[in-house]
Amino acid sequence: MTEFDFPYAADLLPQLISALPATLGMTVLATVLALGLGLVMALVQVFQVKGLNRLTDIYISFFRGTPLLVQLFLLYYGLPQIFPSMTSVTAFQAVTLGLGLHFASYMAESIRGAIVGIDKSQMEASLSVGMDRLTAMRRIVLPQASRIALPGLMNSFIDLLKSTSLAFTLGVAEIMSRAQLEAASSFNFLESYLVLALVYWLLVIVMTWAQKLTEQRLGEAY
Repeated sequence: MTEFDFPYAADLLPQLISALPATLGMTVLATVLALGLGLVMALVQVFQVKGLNRLTDIYISFFRGTPLLVQLFLLYYGLPQIFPSMTSVTAFQAVTLGLGLHFASYMAESIRGAIVGIDKSQMEASLSVGMDRLTAMRRIVLPQASRIALPGLMNSFIDLLKSTSLAFTLGVAEIMSRAQLEAASSFNFLESYLVLALVYWLLVIVMTWAQKLTEQRLGEAY
C-alpha cells in the first residue's frame, strides 16, 4: 500500500495558490454578470413585459435545461463558426461569459421568487404616496427581497465557484488544470486532488462565513 506523500502535498499547495487569481477572477466577473442579468430577467418576469417575458422564459429554460459543459463548448468552439469575430475571444473570456450566462438563469428565479414573496401591499402603499413602480421596486421591494433571495443566491455563487473547475477543458490555467498537470506528471493523484479539494473547500467556507455576516446585517432591521 502506497503511503500518502505529505511533502509532495505541501509543495503542491503554493502552486495551486499561484493559480488562484484566475479562478477568483472568473468567479467575480461571472458573478457580476450573472447577478446583473438575473436581476433584469427577474424584473421582466415580475412586470410581465410583453415580448421580453417570453424570451426570458426561453433563455431560462435553455440554460437550466442543458449541461454547463455543453454550453461552454458551444460558446468557445461552436459560435465562432457562425460569427468569425468570436475567434478572438480567449478561453478565459469564454468561460467567464459562459458561467455568467448559465448562472443568470438560476439567479433570475431566486430573485423573482423573493420579489413575489413580498406582500403586494408594499407596492400598493408605495404607489399611493406617489412613487412609480420602478422607484418603489428599487427603494421598497428589492431591499426586502434581497434578504429572502440571499440564501439561494449564495448557493448559486458557490456553485459558480466550483464550476470554474470546468475551465481546464478549454485550456484555462486555473487551479484545476494545475492540479491535473501535477497529478499526470507525478502520478500522485490522491495527493493532488485532495489538496485541490481542500482549496475549494476553504474557499466555500469563506463564502459561507460572508453569507452569515450578510444575513445578520440584513436581519438587523427585522
